[in-house]
Amino acid sequence: MNNLDPAVAQFPQELVTYGGNGQVFSNWAQLHLVLHYLSEMTEEQTLVMYSGHPMGLFPSLPSSPRAIITNGMVVPNYSSRDQYEKMFALGVSMYGQMTAGSYCYIGPQGIVHGTMLTVLNAGRRYLGSDDLSGRVFVTSGLGGMSGAQAKAAVIAGCIGVIAEVDEAPLRKRHEQGWLMEVTSSMEHCIQRIRDSRSSKKALSLGYHGNIVDLWERLQLEYERTGELLVDLGSDQTSLHNPFNGGYYPVQLSFRQANQLMSTDPQRFRTMVHESLKRQIKAINKLSDAGMFFWDYGNAFLLEAKRAGAEVEKVGGGATEFIYPSYVQHIMGDIFSLGFGPFRWVCTSCDAQDLVVTDDIAATVLEDISANVTDQIRQQYNDNIRWIREAGKHKMVVGSQARILYSDQRGRVAIALAINQAIADGRVSAPVVISRDHHDVSGTDSPFRETSNIYDGSAFCADMAVQNFVGDAFRGATWVALHNGGGVGWGEVMNGGFGLLLDGSEDAAKRASLMLNWDVSNGVARRCWSGNSNAYETIQRTMEENSQLRVTMPFPVQDELVLDRALQA
Repeated sequence: MNNLDPAVAQFPQELVTYGGNGQVFSNWAQLHLVLHYLSEMTEEQTLVMYSGHPMGLFPSLPSSPRAIITNGMVVPNYSSRDQYEKMFALGVSMYGQMTAGSYCYIGPQGIVHGTMLTVLNAGRRYLGSDDLSGRVFVTSGLGGMSGAQAKAAVIAGCIGVIAEVDEAPLRKRHEQGWLMEVTSSMEHCIQRIRDSRSSKKALSLGYHGNIVDLWERLQLEYERTGELLVDLGSDQTSLHNPFNGGYYPVQLSFRQANQLMSTDPQRFRTMVHESLKRQIKAINKLSDAGMFFWDYGNAFLLEAKRAGAEVEKVGGGATEFIYPSYVQHIMGDIFSLGFGPFRWVCTSCDAQDLVVTDDIAATVLEDISANVTDQIRQQYNDNIRWIREAGKHKMVVGSQARILYSDQRGRVAIALAINQAIADGRVSAPVVISRDHHDVSGTDSPFRETSNIYDGSAFCADMAVQNFVGDAFRGATWVALHNGGGVGWGEVMNGGFGLLLDGSEDAAKRASLMLNWDVSNGVARRCWSGNSNAYETIQRTMEENSQLRVTMPFPVQDELVLDRALQA
């Protein structure tokens, strides 16, 4: 119900939570059947969900998950965009995005925090500074997920300029207070960028217009004056769905585009490709001048390549372009340290319970951070800062929920501390812990989550499937496995979970066992692929847990050893 609340969902009337087509169910009958089953099920039954369709209640053990959810599971040769359109029309399959079809979306808060971390770490990597005051970040999209960019930019301390062609989400973000200013005037937009750079005041400015026009104007300003008005750039339009409203070509107005995509889809497709080529051309020129651009995991560079835009990286691998994905340069190393988007929901719906759990989480991380390496301490400090300030930023939409990035040690400690607080009565009702699928081990996505894995396994999906199965028998209350999410149908496999903390010893045991696996699975896979951060992290984890034994890689000291062996 939270996923479909009008304050939370993007198109609740169409059962779409976010991402343009990320659905909770594919029809209303499914919703009512699920509510009926939930109202009568026992702890010796499991609800089985096939792509939004409730297959029914099946006998199981009290220790089993109460729900098993799959979305979009299709035989690999038929997992294409065209096939999806047919299967969805038939009602036999569904695109559940990540946290829509697994019922654990908590509103834009999750992506606010992730975007804040990305922008902060982009500043450290590309600009060499934690201080982003006076720095300009240009991007696009103010919808279900991308709407968080405005809020995140201000929290990070920079000037965020976000283009949006659809006035409705732009106005929604402004009314929410997430977007400070709105303009449809390009002249005013450019002037506000100049003013804010000079004053170094944080700003979120929504430009009601096409992002291609904005990039081309920024390029023109540079050519005219020599002044580079943008430091960091990205894009968060829904390019996993480019021909059905996820991307609007610059040649058409918003209304014209909506008409053409249904009356002449082939011509619309051609115009999308032309627009992407123009967008890349302007970005390339600004990048040559000193702007730093990254792909935000929305299939932007992948679709630009398919359009024929100049994004090829000479000598690059299958997942590499001239610009890195945010995972390759920013979040990938954080994932390899075991950090990812851990979250919880207070089932009481009482804001005071959230205040208590916020303080518990911050205190736990402060205690742990006293005895860690500098690299890990930086990640803890970013998240302590976030959690201590989260309340004043009014992040909650719908459920009383919170998100932060933590590693294995922090997640287990926070879960156990919250469970104890429930037992003691400091928290008034059970708490559900979860995470975004976009995490250390939840997702196999060669153009996003696993784009920094270079041993040839980026296109393999063992990790996500093992994650789903492993969470199920280690105590998760529900588990979900999806085809699609983020970069689109056929491009990714991801697994998620939910686990109920009720203050019992059994809940504590489940949380400890399952969360340790949920993180270590991904760190071990990243270690085997050759990532040094993951190697050190899993080595340290094995030292702390004598039951954990991971197959470790050894670097080749002599690269000619194979040739010599064959010659012998």
